[in-house]
Amino acid sequence: MYESFYGMTHTPFTRDVPADALYESDAMADALGRLAYVADRQLFAVVTADAGCGKSTLIRKFSESLPKDQYIFLYLSDSKLTPRWFYKGLLDQLGIESKFYRGDSKRQLQKEVEILRGVHGLKVVCVLDEAHLLEKETIEEFRFLLNYRFDSMSPMALVLVGQSELWDEKLRLKRYAAVRQRIDINCVLPHLDRPETEKYVKSHLTYAGVTEQELFSRRALDEIYRLSSGIPRLINRVCEKCLMYGVQQSLRIIDDKDVLFVSEHEMLDGGDLS
Repeated sequence: MYESFYGMTHTPFTRDVPADALYESDAMADALGRLAYVADRQLFAVVTADAGCGKSTLIRKFSESLPKDQYIFLYLSDSKLTPRWFYKGLLDQLGIESKFYRGDSKRQLQKEVEILRGVHGLKVVCVLDEAHLLEKETIEEFRFLLNYRFDSMSPMALVLVGQSELWDEKLRLKRYAAVRQRIDINCVLPHLDRPETEKYVKSHLTYAGVTEQELFSRRALDEIYRLSSGIPRLINRVCEKCLMYGVQQSLRIIDDKDVLFVSEHEMLDGGDLS
């Protein structure tokens, strides 16, 4: 609805923005560099962030950055994942029917990874999303998976991705000390600051084809930052609602008073952005 009014060629604040068009903050660039190192060296990494702070964006960018002729990328996202279903999920993605027992399926996976590495020259990278929801048994299984050939090598790169409580409320606990000691890289994605919030908004508008006009005034961007706390998902929500309001009011420039009106009247529960 608002795309034609503002002369846009793409919708700017949606989930389906191509990975290469998404804004890349300094923290995001640093995390991507670290994950590239994890993939190359076949290490164990943990990525945490508050909800909406760019974990999915990071995974998308990371996945697309890996050369397909050098890496096999596996992705799992299941809050009820048990060790058996963990191995089954990975084997399914490799096109292999897993055996019933956990130990058998683990040996299947290790054998297939050795074939991929030794015969085809491919490295396996496994990303496990929503890891903050995993149970103790599954988290501890990673220790046995990575404790391969008496700690001399890892069968794959493993990246756990989850909300901040993955580290704060689980991995910090004494019961996970053995798992924590095997973590090679720990990445944390922070909230965007005020300048980054402005760059984020302008980057998405540029993707949409808006290059010659300022749709949001500086004071509007101040208000967007205040309302969103620099969380990209919330920035998207505020901006999209503002653009819809802008069309209704025939606004060529959205100011802070317009952002405030939208937050008070268009958002659920009186401006609640949670």
